[in-house]
Amino acid sequence: MQQEPTEPDVPEEDPPLDPATVLRERRWLWRASLVVTVVLVVCGLYAWLWEPRQLVERDYTLRLANWPAQCDGLRIDQVTDLHTGSWMNGIDNVDRIVAKLSASDSDVVAFTGDYVILSVVLGKHVDPATIANHLAPLTQKKAVYAVLGNHDWWDGGPRVAREFERVGIHVLENESTRVGVRDCGFNLVGVDDLTAGKPQPLAAYARIDPGLPTVALEHEPEMFLKLPAYTSLVLAGHTHGGQVNPFGLRTPSKFRPRSVALSGEYHVGDRTLFVSPGIGTSWLPLRMGRYPEISRLTLRSGGH
Repeated sequence: MQQEPTEPDVPEEDPPLDPATVLRERRWLWRASLVVTVVLVVCGLYAWLWEPRQLVERDYTLRLANWPAQCDGLRIDQVTDLHTGSWMNGIDNVDRIVAKLSASDSDVVAFTGDYVILSVVLGKHVDPATIANHLAPLTQKKAVYAVLGNHDWWDGGPRVAREFERVGIHVLENESTRVGVRDCGFNLVGVDDLTAGKPQPLAAYARIDPGLPTVALEHEPEMFLKLPAYTSLVLAGHTHGGQVNPFGLRTPSKFRPRSVALSGEYHVGDRTLFVSPGIGTSWLPLRMGRYPEISRLTLRSGGH
């Protein structure tokens, strides 16, 4: 018996969309796009016009291994990456920083590099001699020590060092000095910049007093683990804390040598590194989530 042919299955067509539904969906997409655009514009304006103008003084207590009781409570103010001449960061801001540092209760001021700018968008180069002249009043009230950063070397490192030395800032280039504050004595070591200088840790540590604790200044945090393990504290800058780093989302919780968003305190064994987020901007004239900062450090004995 011959089977009768059957009709092929024809897929049912989707019902036509309701025009009112289409209109509502388009309105929702338009509003969402508008909100995203407004948020991005506001964030961009904030990072461009507001945060680079700010200046905060932030307190940190660092508990250090191998830090003697007679040095407990030593105060160091750290300033890094001035980048004078960068966006909204002219020589008047140097005067503002000097006034705050002069009024501080710190025993020592440490600068960890990059005082000038090169190739910074919306920036204007300021001569190192001018920067040094405006830092000079600070040396009348505080013991001030410094190392050079990559921007300083790109702008003629020895000239920057000479201008700073001229006004009483002690520039440590792969060398050390003994610092005495009341009953506390410690070695202060300066190691040259990793990118543009010639770091020589052996030379820098060659003349330290082995009976004293040691604090080291360097520009780039990557040098941290290349320094002797008995160094009680290393102070660095360079990263600007990521510069655009909302809520600190890019900042690693553990030390990562090549991270561009290192900020704050890190420990590896008995070693301690502190990375200040700095003052100015580099390359792009933006800061978000990393206010320009004077880092007020109090050093405590007892480990971490």
